[in-house]
Amino acid sequence: MGRRQGPKDSSDRAVYVISVVADLAGVHPQTLRTYERKGLLEPQRTAGNSRRYSDNDVEILTRIQQLTEDGVNLAGVRMILDLEQKVRSLEAQLARSHRRASSAELALERQRSSRGVLVRLPDVRNIFER
Repeated sequence: MGRRQGPKDSSDRAVYVISVVADLAGVHPQTLRTYERKGLLEPQRTAGNSRRYSDNDVEILTRIQQLTEDGVNLAGVRMILDLEQKVRSLEAQLARSHRRASSAELALERQRSSRGVLVRLPDVRNIFER
Protein backbone atom coordinates (compact mmCIF):
# COMPACT_ATOMS: atom_id res chain seq x y z
CA MET A 1 0.00 0.00 0.00
CA GLY A 2 2.99 2.32 0.42
CA ARG A 3 3.94 4.79 3.10
CA ARG A 4 2.40 8.21 2.99
CA GLN A 5 4.64 11.23 2.70
CA GLY A 6 2.45 13.49 4.85
CA PRO A 7 -1.02 14.99 4.76
CA LYS A 8 -2.19 15.99 1.27
CA ASP A 9 -5.56 17.30 2.40
CA SER A 10 -7.70 17.39 5.52
CA SER A 11 -8.80 13.75 5.08
CA ASP A 12 -5.11 12.73 5.39
CA ARG A 13 -4.62 14.56 8.69
CA ALA A 14 -4.07 11.95 11.39
CA VAL A 15 -6.07 13.07 14.39
CA TYR A 16 -7.70 9.97 15.93
CA VAL A 17 -6.06 7.78 18.56
CA ILE A 18 -6.42 4.02 18.32
CA SER A 19 -9.15 3.76 20.99
CA VAL A 20 -11.36 6.28 19.18
CA VAL A 21 -11.01 4.51 15.82
CA ALA A 22 -11.65 1.14 17.47
CA ASP A 23 -14.85 2.55 19.03
CA LEU A 24 -15.92 4.09 15.72
CA ALA A 25 -15.42 0.78 13.93
CA GLY A 26 -16.72 -1.42 16.72
CA VAL A 27 -13.53 -3.47 16.89
CA HIS A 28 -10.88 -4.12 19.52
CA PRO A 29 -7.71 -1.98 19.26
CA GLN A 30 -5.76 -5.24 18.80
CA THR A 31 -7.65 -5.78 15.55
CA LEU A 32 -6.32 -2.45 14.29
CA ARG A 33 -2.80 -3.49 15.27
CA THR A 34 -3.27 -6.76 13.37
CA TYR A 35 -4.44 -4.86 10.28
CA GLU A 36 -1.35 -2.69 10.57
CA ARG A 37 0.95 -5.74 10.86
CA LYS A 38 -0.71 -7.23 7.77
CA GLY A 39 -0.14 -3.98 5.86
CA LEU A 40 -3.83 -3.12 5.54
CA LEU A 41 -3.67 0.10 7.57
CA GLU A 42 -0.75 2.48 7.92
CA PRO A 43 -1.48 5.00 10.66
CA GLN A 44 0.88 7.89 11.08
CA ARG A 45 3.04 8.04 14.19
CA THR A 46 3.64 10.84 16.65
CA ALA A 47 7.08 11.74 17.95
CA GLY A 48 6.27 9.46 20.90
CA ASN A 49 5.44 6.62 18.44
CA SER A 50 1.68 6.65 19.17
CA ARG A 51 -0.62 5.74 16.32
CA ARG A 52 -2.77 8.48 14.81
CA TYR A 53 -5.49 7.67 12.29
CA SER A 54 -6.94 9.93 9.61
CA ASP A 55 -10.38 10.04 8.00
CA ASN A 56 -8.86 8.13 5.07
CA ASP A 57 -7.69 5.41 7.47
CA VAL A 58 -11.23 5.16 8.85
CA GLU A 59 -12.56 4.79 5.28
CA ILE A 60 -10.04 2.02 4.59
CA LEU A 61 -11.07 0.34 7.84
CA THR A 62 -14.70 0.47 6.74
CA ARG A 63 -13.74 -1.15 3.41
CA ILE A 64 -11.77 -3.87 5.25
CA GLN A 65 -14.82 -4.61 7.40
CA GLN A 66 -17.09 -4.80 4.34
CA LEU A 67 -14.77 -7.26 2.63
CA THR A 68 -14.24 -9.45 5.69
CA GLU A 69 -17.99 -9.54 6.35
CA ASP A 70 -18.37 -10.77 2.75
CA GLY A 71 -16.03 -13.65 3.61
CA VAL A 72 -12.75 -12.35 2.18
CA ASN A 73 -9.69 -13.28 4.26
CA LEU A 74 -7.05 -10.68 5.14
CA ALA A 75 -4.70 -11.76 2.33
CA GLY A 76 -7.56 -11.28 -0.12
CA VAL A 77 -8.44 -7.94 1.44
CA ARG A 78 -4.85 -6.80 0.92
CA MET A 79 -4.95 -7.78 -2.76
CA ILE A 80 -8.30 -6.08 -3.29
CA LEU A 81 -7.16 -2.86 -1.59
CA ASP A 82 -3.96 -2.84 -3.66
CA LEU A 83 -5.91 -3.39 -6.88
CA GLU A 84 -8.44 -0.69 -5.99
CA GLN A 85 -5.55 1.73 -5.39
CA LYS A 86 -4.01 0.80 -8.75
CA VAL A 87 -7.36 1.37 -10.48
CA ARG A 88 -7.66 4.83 -8.88
CA SER A 89 -4.11 5.65 -9.95
CA LEU A 90 -4.73 4.47 -13.52
CA GLU A 91 -8.01 6.41 -13.68
CA ALA A 92 -6.17 9.57 -12.61
CA GLN A 93 -3.44 8.90 -15.17
CA LEU A 94 -6.05 8.36 -17.89
CA ALA A 95 -7.82 11.60 -16.96
CA ARG A 96 -4.50 13.48 -17.20
CA SER A 97 -3.85 11.88 -20.60
CA HIS A 98 -7.30 12.89 -21.82
CA ARG A 99 -6.69 16.47 -20.68
CA ARG A 100 -3.31 16.57 -22.46
CA ALA A 101 -4.81 15.09 -25.63
CA SER A 102 -7.65 17.62 -25.59
CA SER A 103 -5.16 20.43 -25.08
CA ALA A 104 -2.99 19.14 -27.93
CA GLU A 105 -6.03 18.85 -30.24
CA LEU A 106 -7.02 22.40 -29.41
CA ALA A 107 -3.49 23.67 -30.08
CA LEU A 108 -3.39 21.77 -33.37
CA GLU A 109 -6.74 23.20 -34.41
CA ARG A 110 -5.53 26.72 -33.60
CA GLN A 111 -2.38 26.10 -35.59
CA ARG A 112 -4.34 24.81 -38.58
CA SER A 113 -6.74 27.74 -38.55
CA SER A 114 -3.88 30.26 -38.37
CA ARG A 115 -2.05 28.73 -41.36
CA GLY A 116 -4.89 28.49 -43.75
CA VAL A 117 -5.33 25.41 -45.88
CA LEU A 118 -2.93 22.51 -45.50
CA VAL A 119 -2.04 20.55 -48.61
CA ARG A 120 -0.68 17.03 -48.55
CA LEU A 121 2.90 16.66 -49.87
CA PRO A 122 1.97 14.17 -52.65
CA ASP A 123 -0.57 16.67 -53.98
CA VAL A 124 2.09 19.39 -54.11
CA ARG A 125 4.47 17.07 -55.98
CA ASN A 126 1.75 16.25 -58.50
CA ILE A 127 1.30 19.93 -59.26
CA PHE A 128 5.01 20.46 -60.02
CA GLU A 129 5.51 17.19 -61.92
CA ARG A 130 2.89 18.04 -64.56
